[in-house]
Amino acid sequence: MSIAEILGLSFAAAAGGAINAVAGGGTLVTFPTLLFFGTPSIVANATSTLALMVGTSGSIYGYRQHLDPVRKWLWRFIPVSLLGGLAGSILLTVTSAQTFSKLVPFLILFATVLFLAQGMFRKMVHIEAPGEHRPHAIWAAILFQFFVAVYGGYFGAGIGILMLASLGFIGLTNIHEMNTLKTILGSLINLVAAACFIAAGLIHWRKAGVMTIGAVIGYYLGAHFSQRIPQQRVRQLITAIGFILSALTFYKEFVE
Repeated sequence: MSIAEILGLSFAAAAGGAINAVAGGGTLVTFPTLLFFGTPSIVANATSTLALMVGTSGSIYGYRQHLDPVRKWLWRFIPVSLLGGLAGSILLTVTSAQTFSKLVPFLILFATVLFLAQGMFRKMVHIEAPGEHRPHAIWAAILFQFFVAVYGGYFGAGIGILMLASLGFIGLTNIHEMNTLKTILGSLINLVAAACFIAAGLIHWRKAGVMTIGAVIGYYLGAHFSQRIPQQRVRQLITAIGFILSALTFYKEFVE
């Protein structure tokens, strides 16, 4: 690996980790960078997944003070996250990512609009506070999380925004707690996927090692500094990232 490649992959992983810590969509930075340096697409996807999964530890540490409030939600979402991540990763190992990747722009745009509409939706169904969770909303969120996990195991770009949208619909309002829960669930989805990719021999280990270091730093900085910003500003940042990522992926898939 050349110096340029090492620096490029390191910076891309740091940027991807920071984006994932705040909103999600870091794969849309790391994946194209790996392709740029000549990594085959499926290997690039697998290598990016592993690096960002290991890097999540930095984000979880950064959000550590918000772990207690979200513990009660973990037992609901962890099983479907693991199962969906396994299904999606197996699907990737036996199919091409080309067709599925065309859905990425639509999924990210859909999730961003959902994220914007959370407040209005909660008022319509009378979910005004985190303690007012309706059973049907929770089960719908669990089912939605399963499909997000399948998508995450397969490709993963934008799963953070998808999860934030879902968590808002069940009444969670503290964006930092939502980010904590999103980070843990996303890391579990990537953990299962990475295990499958390792078993299938799809990891480029030298590139994964370089990117992991950058991802840990990026995740920690993203988690740390996002908590110093008012929650409304973080929500605006997440929305902006969502629309930008959607526009970029639409351009990549349908214009280039």
